[in-house]
Amino acid sequence: MPGDRSPTAPVDSYTRELGDVLNPSLDAQDVVREVSPVRSRRSRRSNSLVYSTHSVHSFPEPGLVRRPTSFIAEAVSPAEDESLRVTSASSLAAIDAPPSEEEIREGAYPEEESIDEKKPPQLPLAYAPFSIPVLASIAAPSVFGALARLGLLSITTYDGQSVFSLVWVQAAGCFIMGFTLGLKDQIGAFHGPLYTAITTGLCGSITTFSSWQLDVFLSWANPSHAHRDWFRDVIDGLSKTIVTIAIALSAVTLGLHLSRFVTHRFPHVRPAPNLFRYSFTLFSILAYFATFATYFALPADFRHQATAAILFSYPGTLCRYILAMTVTPRFSLFPLGTFLANTIGTALLGTFHILQRTPNLPSPSACSILQGLMDGFCGCFTTVSTFAVEVGALRARNAWLYVGLSWGVSQLLLLVILGSSWWHAGIDDNRVCSFS
Repeated sequence: MPGDRSPTAPVDSYTRELGDVLNPSLDAQDVVREVSPVRSRRSRRSNSLVYSTHSVHSFPEPGLVRRPTSFIAEAVSPAEDESLRVTSASSLAAIDAPPSEEEIREGAYPEEESIDEKKPPQLPLAYAPFSIPVLASIAAPSVFGALARLGLLSITTYDGQSVFSLVWVQAAGCFIMGFTLGLKDQIGAFHGPLYTAITTGLCGSITTFSSWQLDVFLSWANPSHAHRDWFRDVIDGLSKTIVTIAIALSAVTLGLHLSRFVTHRFPHVRPAPNLFRYSFTLFSILAYFATFATYFALPADFRHQATAAILFSYPGTLCRYILAMTVTPRFSLFPLGTFLANTIGTALLGTFHILQRTPNLPSPSACSILQGLMDGFCGCFTTVSTFAVEVGALRARNAWLYVGLSWGVSQLLLLVILGSSWWHAGIDDNRVCSFS
């Protein structure tokens, strides 16, 4: 079983489970499953017994190739078999890790075709989590993810809106996350760092855990003095909590479901040429350094809107990635790396929120920097996309313990930071610094 693995095993040993446990199960008309103990290629290498899922498919179209589903894809699907879910959260570090050799082999050379044992094929490169191409690859997607989030929030915020704006952000990022996770083998066979660039860089920067938590807390507190009683305050906060969790999990599942159509029709992926690999790394680095030029070259009015945010986007994403790769594999109860990133980022967001409202209001430049730290660093440091995949992959008891702790600790931190500032320091939440 995937959960029977030792929590101290290296990250790469779990990357196969991660792509598999999350794929939505096929329809009953298309597949008949039987679970039996067999030795997979990975188990032959580690000499350990694992459980594998065999499928008997009916092919609606001639020549359609269906590849076997993976453990993580199975775990996130709303399957009845709880045993398919991950029992050790330490394996979930593979969500953000670049594809392993095993996953690259699956994407480049599907199991349906025989491989010449005498002349093994030349596989694409498997990148270490902290290799320069991987660390550089998340720079540009962090910038684009932060811009996408700010753009979505801008076009979905209007008078009379029936859905709160953040739900669009979380849904978009989680959908792309699920779709990319379902294609991890193929992306790994093409260019491994591209997978981490999309999941950690783009999706993690589009979604934001800290802004969600602040939005929920402001619903409880009602500092704008909206005309409603305390019961409606509670309903508003609960609505934003429940709807966000439901939309995030549903979007991940939908993305995984749609990724099946790609994997079934394109099981072969050729490795990226050297020109693409080097150009991708160089472009990502240059794109981030260009944010410094845009910050100083564009008018000051753009700083609080976007240029300050993209300046702090990559540092936030990089800190979250480091926590995921170094802390998550050390703890088996729930993903500690993402938990720390989300709760610390929420506390920082609450602190920056108060600093914009101190009695001696900051200068316009300082106010723009604070807004950039909120939208850029905190927005990219915290994530709902990885959080949703982890919740979907864990067994129910661990998953809801993880949700409850993440949500509860974040709300308590905001209560301490914002509550003490409002009720003891006398800070007025409606008196905010000016950007001009």
